[in-house]
Amino acid sequence: MNMGFLKRFFMNVLHEEAVPNDHRSSFESLTEDELDAHLGVARYGNFLLTDAVRPSYDLQVVPQQGYRYDAYRDETDGQSVPVLMASASKEQLFDLFMECLDPLGQEVDVVLETSHRQDCGRHHQDLYREHIDLPVLKSILWDFEDLLLNDGCTGIAVMNPRGPQEIQFDEHKLLIIYGRPLEAFEDVLVSRDLWLRPDIRFITEAEHVHSSKYEYFHQFEQLKMCLGIDEPC
Repeated sequence: MNMGFLKRFFMNVLHEEAVPNDHRSSFESLTEDELDAHLGVARYGNFLLTDAVRPSYDLQVVPQQGYRYDAYRDETDGQSVPVLMASASKEQLFDLFMECLDPLGQEVDVVLETSHRQDCGRHHQDLYREHIDLPVLKSILWDFEDLLLNDGCTGIAVMNPRGPQEIQFDEHKLLIIYGRPLEAFEDVLVSRDLWLRPDIRFITEAEHVHSSKYEYFHQFEQLKMCLGIDEPC
């Protein structure tokens, strides 16, 4: 991978996930050539990463395909919400995300998630659009496939307004599916050769870096406009 890729990480937008104070970052003592070589690696076995994110240099987590069950505790009412977390190789990731939207119904709510603004640090800004027909949403999202796949500062969540179901396609390009029931979503995962792996670890569970570029910020603004979101970013 050439230096253009390296500059995309470090000159446009780069943020390392928090590293405990008593641990050194695996990137800290690398030479430029070592860093360039690591960031240029997208394939780990049969798993291909998008351009949005790279693991730690010491590979605390090796990217792999699969899913596991988890739970999210709602702080407002103390309820535990079941979660499916899934990681898929780039070749099929966006198709998988789009297919997972179908069980949500014909009308959905959308939240765009962004951390493009440098003054936002690691904090996200959420931008809302309620009540959009799913076929219309899908048509718009297909037009922005490159942005949604490869920008490490863009995420999207799609919700069923009639029931407690939500799909996040987050900045790390993981699929996180909340709510009940989850069987229809699990069927989609299995149909695309994602298998239950209770011990799977995801790239979010260790140090990693995100990538973006200026063009993606402008594409994000276009996506907002297409979705009818007027809130400033």
